Amino acid sequence: MKAPGRLFLLPAPIGDGDPLATLSPEVIEIYRSLRHFVVESERTAGRLLSRILTPESLQETALNTLSEHTDPKAIPGLLEPALEGRDLGILSEAGCPCVADPGADLVAEAHRLGIRVVPLPGPSSILQALMASGFSGQRFEFLGYLPPRGEDRRQALKRVEREASRDGSTRIFIETPYRNQALLDDALAVLEPGTRFCVAISLGGASELVRSMEIHRWRAAGIHLEKEPAVFLLAPKAVPGALTGRPSGEAAVKREGPRSGSAARQAARPSADRHGSPRTGQTARRRTRKNPGA
Repeated sequence: MKAPGRLFLLPAPIGDGDPLATLSPEVIEIYRSLRHFVVESERTAGRLLSRILTPESLQETALNTLSEHTDPKAIPGLLEPALEGRDLGILSEAGCPCVADPGADLVAEAHRLGIRVVPLPGPSSILQALMASGFSGQRFEFLGYLPPRGEDRRQALKRVEREASRDGSTRIFIETPYRNQALLDDALAVLEPGTRFCVAISLGGASELVRSMEIHRWRAAGIHLEKEPAVFLLAPKAVPGALTGRPSGEAAVKREGPRSGSAARQAARPSADRHGSPRTGQTARRRTRKNPGA
């Protein structure tokens, strides 16, 4: 019996980027080694693959669709090439697959069947928007889509604002392009003036725009959003004297103000590592050197 093939999670350019310039040579090499792909849209995938594969390889390539309309019972069948010992790739319309698209179900089934899953590095509009926002990346939450109806969406925005103010973390969400302006209008109508809000629109495209500022400045700017793919981010009002990159626990202490009594004594204790010993002195310094980019 043949060993199963691998399932490669293939990144795709976001915006109108050239895949040969956007993706690493190693990722391009893996693309060119595959003949079986699971795709969100055959049309979009065909355009991308025509820019990576030779015409001869493209003719030998099989595409199977996995979209929001796919019957869940059909998902195991999409993995047949891997079960027969051949490598398989999955790609979404843009960016990294399996985040905010149906690919996660295929990956879960691959794990269940013992197929090795190989994630590959590449563009991610969610992480790129977070990087460009100036908001804290120490602690953040991706919410997917907010409710599409106006009143429901406004209530959701207020709830997200309260939660972000309480824990100090960044909230990230997306919207269908034709509702970009409606979401922005609702945010400007219901959010507090000091709440920070960022829109990263058309990332990787010719009309890329990233604007990050407080709600009161958004109201004064009068910006109109185009019907382009966008990522929205919300963060609580900035705390004077606090660094955005501060670990979230310290930021929460700063936001809540000084503590007293036993709470203050507890907060003053050295933080403990997962084995229960304090991270102080030489041990802490060694760990910092071992993990500089986490």
